[in-house]
Amino acid sequence: MKVLLVGVGTVGEAIARLSAGRPWLEQMVLADHDLDRARRVADSIGDTASHPVARVDASNSADVEALARAHGVDLVMNAVDPRYLMPVFLGALAADVDYMDMAVSLSTPHPTEPYAQVGLKLGDEQFAMDAAWRDRGRLALVGQGVSPGLAQVFAAHASKHLFDEVHDINIRAGGDLRIEGYPFATVFSIWTTIEECLNPPLVWEKERGFFTLPPFAEPERFIFPEGIGPVECVHVEHEDVAMIPRVLDARRVTFKFALGEEFIGALKVLHAIGLDRTDPITVDGQPVRPRNVVAALVPDPATLGDHMTGRSVVGTHVTGLKDGKPREIFSYQMCDAQDTMRRYGLQPVGWQAGFNPVVAMELLAEGAWQGAGVLSAESFDPDPYLAILDRDGIHHATIEIEPGRAFA
Repeated sequence: MKVLLVGVGTVGEAIARLSAGRPWLEQMVLADHDLDRARRVADSIGDTASHPVARVDASNSADVEALARAHGVDLVMNAVDPRYLMPVFLGALAADVDYMDMAVSLSTPHPTEPYAQVGLKLGDEQFAMDAAWRDRGRLALVGQGVSPGLAQVFAAHASKHLFDEVHDINIRAGGDLRIEGYPFATVFSIWTTIEECLNPPLVWEKERGFFTLPPFAEPERFIFPEGIGPVECVHVEHEDVAMIPRVLDARRVTFKFALGEEFIGALKVLHAIGLDRTDPITVDGQPVRPRNVVAALVPDPATLGDHMTGRSVVGTHVTGLKDGKPREIFSYQMCDAQDTMRRYGLQPVGWQAGFNPVVAMELLAEGAWQGAGVLSAESFDPDPYLAILDRDGIHHATIEIEPGRAFA
């Protein structure tokens, strides 16, 4: 397989390094707007012949198309901020190649009732183009990170093997991960963090359909495994909720994230004074996007691995019936910050998001996952995916929970 990797930031670097040397990978072109950054990643891999570098303007679909055609790639792997997602998506389609990303197209809140009614949902722009991809016999595998991505593989596995009737599918992300020495820092893109945390979170119920809530709504203390214990989680806008009901049968689908009271407070302040805005304002006669100012001031997540301690857990809590009896499980992936730095030289969240597209690329290269159109992980058989995790020694586990006892 020949791959054009668009973006070699925190997660893009992880994808490049984790896929290097895999027998299914013939070449991975490392493309970024910062050519020096792409060169540094290529040098760290040590095989510049199989990892040529190129400059790319991810906001320009024609630029993406030209690069994909010039290098004769089979797949465009999108690892840039979601605000540049659609040009890369369209560039891959124009180049007549397959496509993968770890997020989906951005949402637009309802114009009059943002905290109750749904506007443009996450992924709507991409799923609206399903027929165009199917007509070309090409696959756009969207939202293939850890969450979205692996969390949906867990949901598909539970639906296939562990339940006769699924009631709730609840994605929960948390743990005891900390960033030492910084008053305010994020484990992934601050631009994306602000977007998903301050947008109206999405919920799906079979009887009601999709609806939204205020940011940080319905706090709960979910009991995380492996000795972590109860951690408060709140509703956050996330792709999983928009995608899972398209394929899997459930009564309710939610996503909640353990952000922490201090972090939520900081986000509320940014929103209150308008620093989360993406529309330009005038400062000393120059147009400035407030969110870009915040992004320029906080530390680059790719550089924070040595300052991170603790564990990151992403998992899927499923309730329902098996053999006529209530059942609850939590399938999850956990990584330790110091372990990922020691073993891979990557910060934990970058590693968690990065290994999943590498697994999916192998499944596509080997033909274990096949399809055409715009699809996400729950559309495919989860078994070969989890088999690769087992083969490669990537932690994942499923625990039984006494019904009704998942929360403290």
